Amino acid sequence: PAYVLHSYPFRETSLIVEAFSRDYGRVALLARGARRPRSAIRGLLMAFQPLELGWAGKGEVQTLMKAEWQGGQPLLTGKALFCAYYLNELLMHLLPREDTHERLFSVYAETLRRFADGLREADLRGFERALLQELGYGLTLAHDARGQPLDPEGFYAYEIERGPVSLSGPGNSALCVRGKTLVDLANEDFSDPRSLLEAKQLMRALIAHYTGGKELESRKIFKELQEP
Repeated sequence: PAYVLHSYPFRETSLIVEAFSRDYGRVALLARGARRPRSAIRGLLMAFQPLELGWAGKGEVQTLMKAEWQGGQPLLTGKALFCAYYLNELLMHLLPREDTHERLFSVYAETLRRFADGLREADLRGFERALLQELGYGLTLAHDARGQPLDPEGFYAYEIERGPVSLSGPGNSALCVRGKTLVDLANEDFSDPRSLLEAKQLMRALIAHYTGGKELESRKIFKELQEP
C-alpha cells in the first residue's frame, strides 16, 4: 500500500515517483514510459489516492513494476486539496527515505479521508503532531520542562528539545502559549478558538525549526491565492 507524494519527468517518456509506502517508508521509483499517451499507469500515479505499488531493483531509485488503484478516497478540491499538498510537502522535507512508519501512514490515510468529509484545522494539527512524534521530535505536553503538571491557567514558553517553561505572564512569541492550549493539544480538543490559534502558531514555529526555516511552497501558493 502506498501514496504518491510527488513526481517529476525523467528523460522523454518516464517519471520519477516519490511514494510513501506503508511497509518501506518513502521510496523513489522510476516509472518507465509513464508519460507515454498509451501508458497503462499514466492515469494511476495520482497524489492522494490509495495505490498498491510493486517495484524491483537496487540503489536509491528502483523500478516501478506494478501500480493498482485501490479506490475509496474521494477526489479533494479547494482548500482541502492545498492542505493535502501541505502534508505531502512535510513528508518530502522531513521523512527520510526507506524509514518505515506504519502508524504515520495510517494517520496520513485517515487525514485524507477526513479532508474529503470537510476540512478541519484540528486534522492538520493532529497530523503535524503525529509526524513530529514519529520522527522523534514529540512534543512534551503532559508536564513542563521541570516535570511539574501543566497549569491550564498559566503561560508557557515552549523551548524546542526541552518543553514548556513557565512564564509569569503572556509572551509575544509564537512559542509562547497558555497552559490550556498545551492541554487541549494533548487531548486534540480544539473547541476553544484561542487554543486552535495558538496551537497553529506553535506547530508552525516547530516545523519551521525542523525544516531549517524553508518556506513551504504549498503554504506560499495558498497565501497568494488568498490575497485580493
